Amino acid sequence: MTKIYPVILSGGSGSRLWPLSRESFPKQLLPLAGERTMLQDTAARVADASRFQALTVVANAEHRFVIAEQLREIGIEDPLIVLEPAARNTAPAVAVAAALAAEKDAEALILVMPADHVILDVAAFHRAVDAGTAAAEAGAMVLFGIEPDSPATGYGYIQAGETLAGSVRKVARFVEKPPRETAEAYLQAGGYLWNSGIFLLPARAFLAELQRHESGVHAAATAAVREATHDLIFLRLPAERFTQAKSISVDHAVMERTEAAAVVPADFAWSDVGAWSALWEIGARDADDNVAIGEVVTQGVRRSYLRSEGPLVAAVGVEDLIVVAGPDAVLVARKDADQDVKLVVEALKARNHPVATQNRRVYRPWGWYEGVHAGDRFQVKRITVNPGEKLSLQKHFQRAEHWVVVNGTALISIDGEERLLGEDQSVYIPLGAVHRLSNPGKTPLNLIEVQSGSYLGEDDIVRLEDAYART
Repeated sequence: MTKIYPVILSGGSGSRLWPLSRESFPKQLLPLAGERTMLQDTAARVADASRFQALTVVANAEHRFVIAEQLREIGIEDPLIVLEPAARNTAPAVAVAAALAAEKDAEALILVMPADHVILDVAAFHRAVDAGTAAAEAGAMVLFGIEPDSPATGYGYIQAGETLAGSVRKVARFVEKPPRETAEAYLQAGGYLWNSGIFLLPARAFLAELQRHESGVHAAATAAVREATHDLIFLRLPAERFTQAKSISVDHAVMERTEAAAVVPADFAWSDVGAWSALWEIGARDADDNVAIGEVVTQGVRRSYLRSEGPLVAAVGVEDLIVVAGPDAVLVARKDADQDVKLVVEALKARNHPVATQNRRVYRPWGWYEGVHAGDRFQVKRITVNPGEKLSLQKHFQRAEHWVVVNGTALISIDGEERLLGEDQSVYIPLGAVHRLSNPGKTPLNLIEVQSGSYLGEDDIVRLEDAYART
């Protein structure tokens, strides 16, 4: 029986879902469409060991510890997490995954899925994969096309051609995101499908097609796999090899050029969550067609998406709006203009504003910290350390620190002397002292840190010893 190796691509930044999605913590790592993050939902879809082999995730190296923790939270303990040293679009990432699968199994099929898609009917998704398996085994490059229910202009389209077997059709042609009039004509004519960006590919045949059409990408990706190194639980691709691949999508590199492209018409209630309006479309709407999440109060509001991840949002007498309030930024947009949110992000980047790319909450392999307040020669942070985790053994040249334990138990080492601190206890770490903070307990440790000194940047850390192999 042919084995299917699921692959999740988790390299995007999701700038259209700013202010919650940012480069430092993009949309796939957020619970935007339910209780779990989109990465977790994607992984859970292929967690059935009777159907699928162990999971591979190709990810931005900066997100590695968060991805590992999110997968652990849903019971996926042994994924292969491959770290990209730089973004190179989807073709090099898929080539890496195909090369890794082909090393294990000459007949391997890879099921390639973006990490940030919502699929509401998992059983229908599995049926679509089953429908495309025989064609992929025979060498076809299988896509999954979504039956359109509106003349959407934000998706690429696939024109389905002759029937190959069962529901599988040959791809007649690909169409880039069309203008509305063209999309309306496609909807009326029938035979056109939205390109979901999900693929079922025979690993070796895909690599052969990639070598035929984009030999440079093939060479760079396969060389990167050969020279990859293990870093804790991760597989790190060498930058000098991987970055030689040009940035190109799977569609442009292979699917639009190969004679073996096939499509399975699918009905698994799909959204690529490309903008806030997509979350309004799939969300639970009230009698006035509003989706309200978090601390939201409305009066006379219709057909709007309102979300708060912090302050109370109150809206009165408005229609067709997107209002999203984060801890440090608020977005207000017309619902039909939310594709242009990325232009706001670009403008903020041009001003070097940190809110364009950085979240207030910063995740680390041991937990996270969040800025609370800052002033002249001081700043205050909240720090949460996960059970059993510890920060690096470190020192600072330009700042001293005070730690106050809010709850949990802290094991603190200062210049070789250890002490245990509990709730409402505090400690002072002088400038230059070698110190470490650990959580020996079974519940999260929460504390307040007050830094004071002439320079308070994160680069004033000298790590002497680190459990996570950071430099």
